[in-house]
Amino acid sequence: MTAGTAPDLLATIVAATRRIVEVRSGAVPAAELERQCGRRPGGEAFERALSSSAPPRVIAECKRRSPSRGILRPSYDPAAHAQAYEAAGAAAISVLTEPTFFDGALAHLAAVRAAVSVPILRKDFIVSEYQLLEAAVHGADAVLLIVTALEDAELVRLLRAADGLGLACLVEIHAADEARRAVDAGARIIGVNSRNLRTLEIDRRVLDNAAARLPEEACVVAESGIRTRQDMDHLTALGYDAFLVGERLIVEPDPGAALQQLRAAFGVRS
Repeated sequence: MTAGTAPDLLATIVAATRRIVEVRSGAVPAAELERQCGRRPGGEAFERALSSSAPPRVIAECKRRSPSRGILRPSYDPAAHAQAYEAAGAAAISVLTEPTFFDGALAHLAAVRAAVSVPILRKDFIVSEYQLLEAAVHGADAVLLIVTALEDAELVRLLRAADGLGLACLVEIHAADEARRAVDAGARIIGVNSRNLRTLEIDRRVLDNAAARLPEEACVVAESGIRTRQDMDHLTALGYDAFLVGERLIVEPDPGAALQQLRAAFGVRS
């Protein structure tokens, strides 16, 4: 799996993730996680937040590091950032839990769950039902499933398993021609990511091109490269219901204030 001559970062991360899951599941078996799961995730609440809460509906992201930019926030406090996002009107919070490339941790997810009441997305490279159990135990209401990283049968299996646990799924595509795979698998919430996870380059044309391929009944989320009111206005006109915004906010001195300003500008005409 390569993109031209560039290293395939997605394949590298997925391979690392499969190894991490192998180690974790050996230390704490799935049956033990099932016993620890004392709450049913609010998957329905996550879906409602992205489809019917007051616009603009922003999934505000907590992440310390990205492979493209390195350390984004040295003084990283996911619980405090999440509280600031919630106060600024975030529809949901996304928490990076991938440890090797994003400096994430399941402990960050649990800390955010204890700090906020809005729905929470576990942002990671989900390849196993074991990770769904981890998400439920640590407080997530939804998980990310990346179409590019999964075979069709895996995608269907994980969607069904997540639904059984009460988790919503944000099914992410990276090209317009992946839309059919997401729809055929049964995705109700579809994210379109303009960042190529193999090369890390952003191509906003992906958001434009994919919009016409997605069914009207789906809840559609635009991801990556969203920085201004004009970006959100344009994407709303194309039919996007919500926006996942991460680096644009987390690098600001006050991420909550940055989200508040972005939301306040939505729909304003100069």
